[in-house]
Amino acid sequence: MTHDIDLSLYAVHTDLALEAKEMAEQSNGGPIPGVVSESHEEDGITITRLQVQNEAGSRAIGKIIGNYVTFEVPELRTHDSELGDKVATSFAKEFERFLQQIGVATDAGVLIVGLGNWNVTPDALGPLVVENTMVTRQFFELMPDQVAPGYRAVSAVAPGVLGITGIESSEIVQGIIEKTRPDLVIAIDALASRSLERVNTTIQIADTGIHPGSGIGNKRKGLTKEILGVPVVAIGVPTVVYASTLVNSAFDMMKKHFQKEQGDTSQLMGLVDQLAEQERLALVKEVLSPLKHDLLVTPKEIDQFIEDIANVIASGLNAALHEAIDTNNVAAYTH
Repeated sequence: MTHDIDLSLYAVHTDLALEAKEMAEQSNGGPIPGVVSESHEEDGITITRLQVQNEAGSRAIGKIIGNYVTFEVPELRTHDSELGDKVATSFAKEFERFLQQIGVATDAGVLIVGLGNWNVTPDALGPLVVENTMVTRQFFELMPDQVAPGYRAVSAVAPGVLGITGIESSEIVQGIIEKTRPDLVIAIDALASRSLERVNTTIQIADTGIHPGSGIGNKRKGLTKEILGVPVVAIGVPTVVYASTLVNSAFDMMKKHFQKEQGDTSQLMGLVDQLAEQERLALVKEVLSPLKHDLLVTPKEIDQFIEDIANVIASGLNAALHEAIDTNNVAAYTH
């Protein structure tokens, strides 16, 4: 018998639709109605295309109805520039296909929004992508007759965060859209994962925009088509894991290890062994509660990781948005 699964019961925080689907399937014991996906792997890059088709599927995995594409590249942490080039090329081709799928014209004007705080490394993905983006709108405005074929009008902004500007990012973006009137907004944001293995090795594309509470900055107002009046494509990379989620996952790993070595885990793990996942997570949060907040965990090499992945995304976007740039030969890293 199939049951709808409310992920709010788990309280496991993940911004990745793929992880939400995996958790729901694990609990449900099989596929989730209303959620379909396909995966393929090439050159160490696994691409998963996932579609949440209806409200039942949306409730089951806790994600908005829409299309999601996930790139998983475990070896991206090795700082291999050749692999980075391959990921940027793959990203460019897939993003170009994604825009065609949702009906974005090749000459549509684009506004790229880099969300996040440039002073906090794990949250600086958006501003770093904006730094490396090829902006062209000024040429279309000032000298349109001199723009070569194969380019489109692209503008970019990093609006900062409420604590620095005193203005919600969505309000800043709304004002820019009213004046510049782009046909599409691409929002870049840092995300949270439930798995350290996916931190800095995963890229998610979604046509659902940015919704309140998503992303590690916990934006108060979303960037969606309903709010902005134009389609919004979100690109995110998990750069952190919540400490409570990490500790909870460690219990699972210990349990599997003890089961493999000794079979019975009840004596070693006691009452914790009998708790359901959401109950165990509640216990972990209770233990961490004296800290007054849930800590965010990120790898110590985050400085290099964030620059590498930002360059990959920026290079891929530049190639996908401008036909004049060959998507088969994308240089992912600035040398």
